[in-house]
Amino acid sequence: MISLQDLSAIADGLCPMHALVDASGRLQSVGPTLRKLRPDLDWEGKRFFRIFDLSRPRSARSIEDLIQTAGAKLHLQFRDAPQTSLKGVLVPLPEGQGALINLSFGISVLEAVRDYDLTSADFSPTDLTIEMLYLVEAKSAAMEASRQLNLRLQGAKIAAEEQAFTDTLTGLKNRRAMDHILGRLISRGTDFAVMHIDLDFFKAVNDTLGHAAGDAVLQNVAKVMVECTRQSDTVARVGGDEFVILLENVRQPKVLEALANRLIARMEEPVPFGGHLCKISASAGTTLSIWNKHPLKAADLVHQADVALYAAKHAGRSRHCFYHSGMEEEELAGQ
Repeated sequence: MISLQDLSAIADGLCPMHALVDASGRLQSVGPTLRKLRPDLDWEGKRFFRIFDLSRPRSARSIEDLIQTAGAKLHLQFRDAPQTSLKGVLVPLPEGQGALINLSFGISVLEAVRDYDLTSADFSPTDLTIEMLYLVEAKSAAMEASRQLNLRLQGAKIAAEEQAFTDTLTGLKNRRAMDHILGRLISRGTDFAVMHIDLDFFKAVNDTLGHAAGDAVLQNVAKVMVECTRQSDTVARVGGDEFVILLENVRQPKVLEALANRLIARMEEPVPFGGHLCKISASAGTTLSIWNKHPLKAADLVHQADVALYAAKHAGRSRHCFYHSGMEEEELAGQ
């Protein structure tokens, strides 16, 4: 007849969550995984019902009752915290020596693996738990790979959108971005201004010093415009030497006049390049949304700022003009 010690050694390999109890209901041995759940507990000699609370079948209150449930599914949990839920099945030992109870986590296996830091080595090689753990690991790896891919795709999308709305030479917004933001300002119904700026004598810089000098001038102009405006304003390069500034929550002409004069003064500061000084100036025209009837039209606002800009140029350049009704006719008459 096999001894309880030999039976325990065999059970350790086949069912590492077993509990071997004698006829009096005292634990003779437990499997290595079950022992891992309560590493500080001195298992041997403890009464089974002092460690486990049996919830089903409710009729079993002693080891004799428990042996009568042989083959039925047992539902139990630890009496102390954490009260991990377990499933089990009992097999009586020959000649009334007691019983072998094989335990498992059931559907709570994932929580148990997390709570007790279990690995595949803590389960029988034939246990379906192993396959479940492999599936969980594979799913986790796949989800992490998917998350990383989504992050890369999102980053690429943001970069592509940013590139689509950015002027590559100056780093400012481009015309497409300006149109988009202007439409958004109109839909919000907030007060704003549109300032159109054109560089004077820029062509002479390109013709005499080359396009590299012209690029340096444009980059300096962009820097000046960003420094002179608020973070909430939009500065866009909409043509070769044309720029538009959208200024949100502005309705006072004197504020815009001061900004335009500050920009024009900064533009007249020579830009050093290759041992030469690049000299330009700037003209600007501005219109305000409050000067227009609703519903506002983006094309009308851009046209008004453009008309005001060319009025400034015709008045001698290096100056700023506001749009006013009838300015188009005045320009035609002046020609």
